[in-house]
Amino acid sequence: MLLIEALEKLWNTSGFTALTWQYMVMIAIALILIYLAIVKKFEPLLLLPIAFGMLLANLPFTGLMDHATDTANGGLLYYLYQGVKLGIYPSLIFLGIGAMTDFGPLIASPSSLFMGAGAQFGIAAAFIIANALGFAPGEAASIGIIGGADGPTAIYLTTRLAPDLLPAIAIAAYSYMALIPIIQPPIMRLLTTKKERETVMVQLRPVSKLEKVCFPIIVSILCILLLPSVAPLIGMLMLGNLFRECGVVERLSDTAQNALINIVTIFLGVTVGATAAADTFLRPETLMIIGLGLIAFMFSTVGGLLLGKLMYVLTGGKVNPLIGSAGVSAVPMAARVSHLEGQRANPKNFLLMHAIGPNVAGVIGSAVAAGILLSLFGK
Repeated sequence: MLLIEALEKLWNTSGFTALTWQYMVMIAIALILIYLAIVKKFEPLLLLPIAFGMLLANLPFTGLMDHATDTANGGLLYYLYQGVKLGIYPSLIFLGIGAMTDFGPLIASPSSLFMGAGAQFGIAAAFIIANALGFAPGEAASIGIIGGADGPTAIYLTTRLAPDLLPAIAIAAYSYMALIPIIQPPIMRLLTTKKERETVMVQLRPVSKLEKVCFPIIVSILCILLLPSVAPLIGMLMLGNLFRECGVVERLSDTAQNALINIVTIFLGVTVGATAAADTFLRPETLMIIGLGLIAFMFSTVGGLLLGKLMYVLTGGKVNPLIGSAGVSAVPMAARVSHLEGQRANPKNFLLMHAIGPNVAGVIGSAVAAGILLSLFGK
């Protein structure tokens, strides 16, 4: 009898008794994302922890995301999530990105800034459409930032303007970043002529160490004075880059590039995924956000390509417009796609280093765009 009562109690306190169709759907979505991360290698470094965090959040009775109260402690992931909520993790990831990024191609070709800026066009387009569809300005801004193809920036802005939309926006942002090799090439071929794609660009000029050391300092001063709200992102990005270029703190640069960014990526991914609980994720708005994110990303690609075509005309055919599509800030994947498309048109084309310029300009551009939106719609 005692055994039966014990088994009944064990069953009644198990998560199986609370499973609903909503939980089952979310578990299935999490498993699909895990499959895409492991088998298809779609942004696995972030998609895998996001998917597993989503899985954990939709297993009943775990209490992993329970809020802390005066009488009870919060769950493990609730405490780790404070790094997302307070903007700590995205800023630390920018520190690592800065330490891994060579801004030399951008310094050698400052015109890349215009293509990086043009590739932020999707942010404005998606914002206007989302606002017209009934999303509040802060929500529309958070949806639009998906067009920047920069996951940490999207998370940073969304936690401040529309935290309820964070799971859908984060998953959309990283999914579209992973799908760059599928989404961008058709648009690139549609908007450029064969002659433009065949354009061979001359080698970039050498960039001195002095230029590389001064660049992060100057960008920090100018951007943060203009937009103080962007200081956490731009400041950490440029500090990481200064670690890389100054040559006197190799240990700090190595830590930022490897151990630190890897640890923060785990915490960021798992806790963002854990916010995707069934009751907040399974809403019509989620599908709208994913659709608007695709529109934002496509418009950003178009904006970068159109600026690339303008540069092609202004330089008398010396700039290959394909590098404009790399203005979305998915480094270095977008630059690699531009390079591969150029080689498909002309095997003598080596566009990678040229495309890196707009690519890293896009990182700065998306952070600046986030700062503008935060200044306009933040509390």
